[in-house]
Amino acid sequence: MTTEPTPPPQHLSPAWTDAESRTTPPLVGDERELLTAFLDFHRETFALKCAGVPAERLSELAVPPSGLSLHGLVRHLAGVEQWWLEIQFAGDESRPLQFYSDDDPDQDFERLDGDFAEDLAVWRAQVETSRRIAAEAPSLDATGIQKSTGQPVSLRRILLGMLAEYARHNGHADLLRERIDGTTGY
Repeated sequence: MTTEPTPPPQHLSPAWTDAESRTTPPLVGDERELLTAFLDFHRETFALKCAGVPAERLSELAVPPSGLSLHGLVRHLAGVEQWWLEIQFAGDESRPLQFYSDDDPDQDFERLDGDFAEDLAVWRAQVETSRRIAAEAPSLDATGIQKSTGQPVSLRRILLGMLAEYARHNGHADLLRERIDGTTGY
């Protein structure tokens, strides 16, 4: 008796319905191309995790006791983009951080009275500013000044830190989104 061989498992995670809107990072490329492509992939992943959530649920603290929400994360990530690329790398301190002050350092997560769509637009504009700053830098070895130490910090180190920040917060967004409406995927 002959039987048909069982096809090998595909080992693929379920995909978001809009996942094709993300640009898959290349399999080969120089260091700068790969770092920026993966950072953009994580940025797009975060945007997908916020897409389609009813407005009244975006500020929901869906994973108690955590104080995180999708709305808070979008505000936080806008500040992270500005802090690392615009302020520390490019040295441009002409605009105050929108969702942070020394007197109220947690306002990005705790003060969610603003409109999510406006805050998302702020994040998207800040991402564009960050992309421009990174693209205009002569190399990954170019440096800015880390505010906490006064020491030089390279664009390479900043991009790696941004990747870690987005990866961490995309994990948070995964849990929040699943608790909000059951949507899962990558």
